Amino acid sequence: MLNLIAKYRFKLGKKASRRMRQIDNCIPAIIYGKNKPSVAITIYCDVISNFQYKKDFYFKNICLNFEKEKKIIVKIKSVQRHAFKPKIIHIDFLYF
Repeated sequence: MLNLIAKYRFKLGKKASRRMRQIDNCIPAIIYGKNKPSVAITIYCDVISNFQYKKDFYFKNICLNFEKEKKIIVKIKSVQRHAFKPKIIHIDFLYF
C-alpha cells in the first residue's frame, strides 16, 4: 500500500486550482464514492511525480494521510495529464 500526505482544499474553481499548481506546487484532487460525501484535497506534486511511474500506483490501494491523523484508503479512478508536458493536472480517487 502506498502512503501519500494530503490536505483538505477549501478554495475551489479554475483560478484557485491554477494558482495551486503554479505557486504551491500541489495537485488538486477529489475523493468520491457511493453514499459518501465528496472531499476536495491537494497532494504535493513532488511525491506524485515519483509514484506515477510505478505500476502499483494505478492498481493498488493508496492510503491518504491527513493532518489530524485521519487516514482514508482510496483507489485511483482517473488521472488528467497536461497535453505535452509530463505533468499531472488532476486526480480522481474512489473510496475503497
